[in-house]
Amino acid sequence: MKIKKNIFIIIGSASVNSANEKLVLYIKQLLNDSFNIIIYKNLKTLPHFDPEHSNENPPAEIIELRESIKNADGIIICTPEYIFSVPSGLKNILEWCVATTVFTDKPTGLITASASGQYGHEELKLIMKTLMARFTNATTLLIQGIKGKTDQHGHITDPKTREELHHFIHAFQKLIYE
Repeated sequence: MKIKKNIFIIIGSASVNSANEKLVLYIKQLLNDSFNIIIYKNLKTLPHFDPEHSNENPPAEIIELRESIKNADGIIICTPEYIFSVPSGLKNILEWCVATTVFTDKPTGLITASASGQYGHEELKLIMKTLMARFTNATTLLIQGIKGKTDQHGHITDPKTREELHHFIHAFQKLIYE
């Protein structure tokens, strides 16, 4: 029997029932048979980044978050764009990880699902490159106009977006098993 690998998915939106959360739940349905899925959406509860405590005496919830990332076989980040950037809560998580190697060579999928998302998506790719995460063009996906491409239950109603997401998932699975 093949042991399922663990995927840690970070939702970059702090909003309850956001389009990104619905998209992640859709992705979970697609991957559930092949992977153990852990969804992280506790952006609001994390302390603000403090460089003085990043290496020495980091808060317990930061140690736990870092361990979850470190122990995952792959990471997916699904986020909106806020004011042409990544949301502050997501940036906070990533800042807590800068002084570590938890993302180094970690198979990673990056999704920006927002009204526009172009600038936030480019910024996210730059940040993750800086953190030395392993991703490819095929494991990044920009979904512009996400609210018009899903229904109230998070089902993707736009055939092109659904196809792009399936290509993304296939590329992400391939990256994990390389």
